[in-house]
Amino acid sequence: MVRTPLTPWERERGERLGALLRRARGERSMVDVAAAAGLSAETLRKIETGRAPTPAFFTVAALAGTLGLSLDEVAALVTPQVEAEAAVA
Repeated sequence: MVRTPLTPWERERGERLGALLRRARGERSMVDVAAAAGLSAETLRKIETGRAPTPAFFTVAALAGTLGLSLDEVAALVTPQVEAEAAVA
């Protein structure tokens, strides 16, 4: 099975998600946050570094809940502006 390459917007959205999660995690350790969300530290590291730019919905939901973020807030902050404008048009 061949996976469709990610678009530049998907890559940018993944990078924004990683940056948002790193900021929200603050001084908490990656291991502690990952464990609280029910994930491995490796999975969280891949998301934070952009190596996993399209994590599953429930993964994002678990991290958002653990970090005190709403899913609406996450979606608004990680969606590249060009993509958001295209969705409205």
